[in-house]
Amino acid sequence: MARPIDVAAIAAGVREGARAAVARAITVVESSHPGHRDAARELLTDLTAAAADRPPAWRVGISGVPGVGKSTFIESLGTYLTGEGHRVGVLAVDPSSVRTGGSVLGDKTRMARLSTDPAAYVRPSPSAGTLGGVARATAQAMTVLEAAGYDVVLVETVGVGQSEVTVAGMVDTFLFLTLARTGDSLQGIKKGILEIADVIAVNKADGDREPEARVAARDLAGAIRLVQGGRPEAWVPPVLTCSGLTGVDVDRVWARIGAHRDHLGDGGIARKRAHQQLDFTWALVRDELEQRLRRSEAVRRVRAEVNEAVLAGDLTAPLAADAILAAYDEVSRGDSDGPDSLV
Repeated sequence: MARPIDVAAIAAGVREGARAAVARAITVVESSHPGHRDAARELLTDLTAAAADRPPAWRVGISGVPGVGKSTFIESLGTYLTGEGHRVGVLAVDPSSVRTGGSVLGDKTRMARLSTDPAAYVRPSPSAGTLGGVARATAQAMTVLEAAGYDVVLVETVGVGQSEVTVAGMVDTFLFLTLARTGDSLQGIKKGILEIADVIAVNKADGDREPEARVAARDLAGAIRLVQGGRPEAWVPPVLTCSGLTGVDVDRVWARIGAHRDHLGDGGIARKRAHQQLDFTWALVRDELEQRLRRSEAVRRVRAEVNEAVLAGDLTAPLAADAILAAYDEVSRGDSDGPDSLV
């Protein structure tokens, strides 16, 4: 039998900044176990009030192409920030194994120096295989960190696909890291990264790579101006160079993040977060509906029949989806007899 969750004790520990309590709280709010949902809601209600009593934390999303050095950069930035008196929480959204649901990149071994910093907390979190999983787990983990007194929360994305858009929709500033000689100035425009990035940094600008990085930054800045279309009132994402490995100009990147925060202002941040809460509401609804569909006994009863029919070519995917939803809907309406035969 699972150990009962002492929500009051966990919440009190989080408010005191106890690392063990923070870890336990994030585990509870990330859990997809049906028995943990009520405890997570109670815990989050308490911690949301605690977080509201503190000044708004800096929420920064960080992404980039594979191999750009995100973890090295975040460790360098986090160390700089703790040296400036900040308390830094890092949430690394890792891709999940389709077999086990766990992280597949071994990210618990990264950021070793920052992980041992008493003013920092690093938490790798599997994305649960869905964007809904990212939205629910990461947004709620941010609340835990803020309630624990971390005034800067850095969210690292996997750097592949739609997860960047999901994370950009839950932070105040989105930083995109890139490299020289990767063609990202054009690729970024194609996939919309430049439309959601607030600050762009060309990383690994050290040694003999520095001149190439500066050329890449200049070219990318030109691409940004084309995307912006000359709108004077809009925030134009600055393009900088830096080195996460050596720490050179990491402080300049943070200064630009601060400039973006100043551009938004307190009112702009409040409005942005209000809209994010609304989007998060619907993300939670979609995630919960998916979980209920997976747990439905009626859906389990028809699943084998549907699978066989689709594999045999007797049922198209749209009709198969309709059959599964019909099974779920009939139970939802209180009809326990289940649907008629599918094929």
